[in-house]
Amino acid sequence: MADTPEAAAAEPAAAPKVSNRVLAQYVRDMSFENILAQKGISGDAQPEIKVQVNLDARKRGAEGQFEVITKLKVDSTAKGTGDPMFVLELEYAGVFEVKGVPEEQLHPYLLVECPRITFPFLRRIVSDVTRDGGFPPLNLETIDFVALYRSELARRLEAEKAKSTEN
Repeated sequence: MADTPEAAAAEPAAAPKVSNRVLAQYVRDMSFENILAQKGISGDAQPEIKVQVNLDARKRGAEGQFEVITKLKVDSTAKGTGDPMFVLELEYAGVFEVKGVPEEQLHPYLLVECPRITFPFLRRIVSDVTRDGGFPPLNLETIDFVALYRSELARRLEAEKAKSTEN
């Protein structure tokens, strides 16, 4: 405890305690299309996998509650021919109660930390669905949500620059 006002001013302010509680997780939407079975591809086709990830966060009605959605699209094509093998689209959501995060840091927190928590569950669903769909289980690599967030910020900045130069 500081004895003088000068000493009190020199003490760093206590950082607020951050808490993040998962209230629910669920599949919002999912589609798996086995094109290989529908059209048929001759021989042993080697798959080429393309994964797209998008994130979205929404405030909910209750104080400090947010819904964070990881949107995943997986396209698998045959190497060489480019024939489609399967398409998986998945929206996986988590409902979080977040406290103690400063307002200016809330957006990156929601789009980086919350998807990190739900990612292992999303990965398991992708693995199970691809396996149950007749393919080897697809085990997604760990997603760098910080890099994903930064690239989205850079993309938005470029879009704003392009828009301002058009006007």
